[in-house]
Amino acid sequence: MNVDLYDFELPEELIAQTPLLDRTASRLLTLNKLNGDISHHTFSDILDCLQPGDTLVLNDTRVIPARLFGIKEDTGAKAEVLLLRSLGEDRWETLVKPGKKLKTGAVIVFGEELRATVESESDMGGRILRFHYTGIFNEILDRLGQMPLPPYIKEKLDDRERYQTVYSKHEGSAAAPTAGLHFTKDLLSRVTEKGVTVAFLTLHVGLGTFRPMSVEQVEDHVMHEEYYVLPQETAEVLNATKARGGRVIAVGTTSARTLETVAQKCGAAPIVASSGWTDIFIYPGYQFGLVDAMLTNFHLPKSTLVMLVSALAGREHIMNAYQEAIEQRYRFFSFGDAMFIY
Repeated sequence: MNVDLYDFELPEELIAQTPLLDRTASRLLTLNKLNGDISHHTFSDILDCLQPGDTLVLNDTRVIPARLFGIKEDTGAKAEVLLLRSLGEDRWETLVKPGKKLKTGAVIVFGEELRATVESESDMGGRILRFHYTGIFNEILDRLGQMPLPPYIKEKLDDRERYQTVYSKHEGSAAAPTAGLHFTKDLLSRVTEKGVTVAFLTLHVGLGTFRPMSVEQVEDHVMHEEYYVLPQETAEVLNATKARGGRVIAVGTTSARTLETVAQKCGAAPIVASSGWTDIFIYPGYQFGLVDAMLTNFHLPKSTLVMLVSALAGREHIMNAYQEAIEQRYRFFSFGDAMFIY
């Protein structure tokens, strides 16, 4: 399957640069995955899309201020580091700029209290860094780090919490699970009042979010591993939902990937608590084991995320919906509008 099948023209002005002040004021496109029917709403109308007995599954990861700016110790040249995941013992997998100048052994200084040594190199700007500091690393990172907004967002974000979901809890992500940014605590309360269960899992978003596909055939792409946790409480909720005939609705592609990782792990048996690393790649032809419906934002052309939603709704339906969204001037990507696939 050729990657170009998932390409489309996206006007640059539709790339949302700032979040809406009212989270629920985003627009919502609904797509029937069976017949391709499309309708247009405001995000607060999501309540009308949910049914008593459904379960909404949210990713409660929390974004860390993972972008650091420093200088090379020997030359004073500027250096940028994006923390992706902790490897333990003060070692981190990172992306760095400029990659060509940050070779093994290079030392990056981020001020008097923090420095790092490049231990090894990988492709596309990847580096393993060992950090040296006095004190508590997370506190230093909170003072020195910036939120790791995607590169297509040029506007500065003054309020860090606007790049967090209102239910974020477990720190560890290099990017937000953006479908959840539309919810407020009040809206989630109204969801539960309707008889819809809200359940949580954790997937720490990492390198795969930042790496474009560099292959021609979809099947040749290899996803980067990300760490997930699905607690026993959520496992029990999922089993009960399926038993009563309710829908499991994934909020975001990260929730969907975690749910399907666990579904593959458990097979035909009941879902149980699970944690570990996943590199699951979902594209058309995949048969979903847990996810019945999904709430998601609008994604990059030729991205693994477009392929994931195409696996749920069909490539033709997704491409038609994306063209409709472009014609109707929907906002795309992290701070953009939303789509509900049911």
